Amino acid sequence: MTTWFLLKAYMESFTGSHLKSWVFITLFLSCCHLLQGQEAEDTVSQQNQWTSEYVDENEQCFRCHGQSQYTLYDNISEREMSKRMHECWVINREAFYSSNHKSFACIDCHNPDFSTFPHPLELRTEELFSCIDCHGNDETYAAYHFEQIAEEYAMSIHAEFEEEGFSCWKCHNPHTYRISIRNTTNLGETIAYDNSICLDCHSNFSCFDYLIEWEEVDIIEKHDWLPNQTMHFANVRCIECHTRVNNDILVAHHLVPKEEAVKCCVECHSKESRLLSTLYKFKAKEQRTKAGFLNGVILEESYVIGATENIYLNTISLVIFLLTIAGVAIHIFCRISMKKTRE
Repeated sequence: MTTWFLLKAYMESFTGSHLKSWVFITLFLSCCHLLQGQEAEDTVSQQNQWTSEYVDENEQCFRCHGQSQYTLYDNISEREMSKRMHECWVINREAFYSSNHKSFACIDCHNPDFSTFPHPLELRTEELFSCIDCHGNDETYAAYHFEQIAEEYAMSIHAEFEEEGFSCWKCHNPHTYRISIRNTTNLGETIAYDNSICLDCHSNFSCFDYLIEWEEVDIIEKHDWLPNQTMHFANVRCIECHTRVNNDILVAHHLVPKEEAVKCCVECHSKESRLLSTLYKFKAKEQRTKAGFLNGVILEESYVIGATENIYLNTISLVIFLLTIAGVAIHIFCRISMKKTRE
């Protein structure tokens, strides 16, 4: 349903020159698909493939929260009633057991009293953990600089929109989130997955309006200034232009106001491409040159005009230019000498 809603909203934004190719629509659907996951068709057979010692324990929760409907027994009427589960409380099993938190039991993060059914009403107001609660000040995760990420995000434009703070979970669903940027085998999948996190809110006004009281924003129209919009959306993430670069962490979390977003083409389309500090940061340290290309790491995935300068071609071009100038100079010298000889 969410996928269809996002596609419908996206299609309604197309007017006149805003109409894009079917390729863009396919990309958009893939983003939504990556975010939503597919419904589990056979829970029993799938459990054997899930690598977690808490599969059986978690199934007590997934019996209700893993499907759109659940059954509740009414002691007064002495009959079972089928209730619809609110979409915010439905967790996809496959997505969970593919996520970074797949090895956890539900009650590792949630109050153990949730094992009581029906759940006590006061549990709905339980305080949720933040990333820093588990990942902060721990040598195991020191290389990822979670403390610095938290500090960066506190300065982010997103952090200003809620009195209680814009928590990590608003973008990184703890039940489904998985790190993909370190997967160098399919950068396109990483771009689609990361962009879907942004699109899930910014292309869904009912979700967007829940957090801030702004007028509905047409993402396509707002980015209409961008040349070859389809190509850009397919090959770079939103955060490439909407965050402040930080060389100490893998993914920048300081979301800047729209007025400060990158709009200068040269920032990416140059030999000192911004992409080396953002999208290709995880590869840039491994490889900076390939066959003489200054940004060979970019060349492996896509061609970025202006960012794929080659030192060998530069040298050859300079030699050809100097030889041309020398040839012209020699020609002029010979003409002048011959003219003097005739005189």
